[in-house]
Amino acid sequence: MKRHREVVHLKRSCGILLALSSLPDGTGSGDLGGPARAFVDFLARAGQSLWQVLPLTRTDGLLGNSPYSSPSAFAGDTLYLALDDLVEQGLLAPEDLTDAPSFLDGRTDYDAVRAYRDGKVRLAFGKFAPDGAYYDFLERQRYWLTDYTLFTALKERFGGLPWNLWPEELRRREEDALRAAAADLREEMDYLAFGQFLFFSQLERLKERCAEVGVELLGDLPIYVHYDSADVWAHPGFFRLDADLLPVEVAGVPPDYFSKTGQLWGNPLYDWEALERDRFSWWIERLRRALSMYHRVRIDHFRGLVACWSVPFGEQTAEKGTWRPVPFTPFFEAVRSSFPDLPFLAEDLGIITPDVREAIASSSLPGMAVLLFAFEGDTADNPHAPHNHKRNLAVYSGTHDNDTALGWFRSSPDEARLLQEYVGHPVDEGDAADRIVRLTLSSVAARAIIPLQDYLGLGSEARMNTPSTATGNWTWRAPKGRLSDGLAERLKRLASLYGRT
Repeated sequence: MKRHREVVHLKRSCGILLALSSLPDGTGSGDLGGPARAFVDFLARAGQSLWQVLPLTRTDGLLGNSPYSSPSAFAGDTLYLALDDLVEQGLLAPEDLTDAPSFLDGRTDYDAVRAYRDGKVRLAFGKFAPDGAYYDFLERQRYWLTDYTLFTALKERFGGLPWNLWPEELRRREEDALRAAAADLREEMDYLAFGQFLFFSQLERLKERCAEVGVELLGDLPIYVHYDSADVWAHPGFFRLDADLLPVEVAGVPPDYFSKTGQLWGNPLYDWEALERDRFSWWIERLRRALSMYHRVRIDHFRGLVACWSVPFGEQTAEKGTWRPVPFTPFFEAVRSSFPDLPFLAEDLGIITPDVREAIASSSLPGMAVLLFAFEGDTADNPHAPHNHKRNLAVYSGTHDNDTALGWFRSSPDEARLLQEYVGHPVDEGDAADRIVRLTLSSVAARAIIPLQDYLGLGSEARMNTPSTATGNWTWRAPKGRLSDGLAERLKRLASLYGRT
């Protein structure tokens, strides 16, 4: 990692961070159809050139519906399917959508929304006649789709039990047992494949709409996968598992800003030696899948590709972990060979050691800065303070893991006082979010990304996620009626004012 490539600077631009589920319109939740397309059109009117979403992989109610803990690193979440689009295709009749229940106002009730939409997708499946586009989809997604549909169907058959508690021949993936299970569960597997076909067809349409109006769709790729997932079941040799197929070590981060005991994520760690022997094929396929979904991808917890925090399986906190090195150089050479344009962002927050800085420098990938981290202690050398930003950065006012700017201002009096000293004049609750937004936009960093909550000046009630808490997260939805022409004009003026058009 000694040789640094020439940095290709990003165009100066700005955009909004908003989960698809948080769109204000849609039945019980945002979806890939009209609500998403309307938001893209709003972004275009508002002078915004990117939309960053959270991962669109399926969530699990037992895991708090975190989009960062999914039973598949490849499959999309059919919760986001636009039922109106299925009416347009003739797969549903208008009267099929007249029985929608009353959903929570301003929040996503994942269980209720999923139950309603899954019922309609099953109805549409009964009317579906496979065509060339469908068979082409099956062929292009062979790497992961069969494993995912069989895994999901088996989970249903066994009442939701994790795969390591299935019959021995299935958890060990004996060929005869897999073949017999697939034959027995063929109809359910076909239904699940149909749902994935719909999801990726609708997402492709949304991506095309983004391109038409000059909006980049920026996806988010969790670095780790959930143990009880199709990925670990299908590829146990790529993970650090013992002879009983249980994790030897699990992932997390050491004590940091978010938690005094660290964050114990519990995901199995990769067996990087096995991945390297296989030329990192699983990772390359995963990145290829992501780039078919989005124009660019943010790789979450990028430092875990250089060295990962390894916690012995069974520990209750992340405090007793150690750093385990990862073969970053050969991995990234494989990535660069497959994706020469490197359409990625590196989430390089947390404890960043010299080896991580060297890896990011050698990769030429844009890193991140977060304004809400700029006022912890001495700002002079704080990399998140605007005067220390570099051009090849994506700067955020806050992320999905932060409080909103207003919530931060209210709950962090010491940092709020330092903010006022930094800008040189008083700041109160009425203008705190606007000050943070303007500092973000005025940064020399090429990209500026603002959570919608901060543009709306909302408080902690609009926070998306609080790390190390298991409940109450991921449910916030934008208030209806707030994506007005007036807001679009304001955002467009700010983008122009700070040269981000």
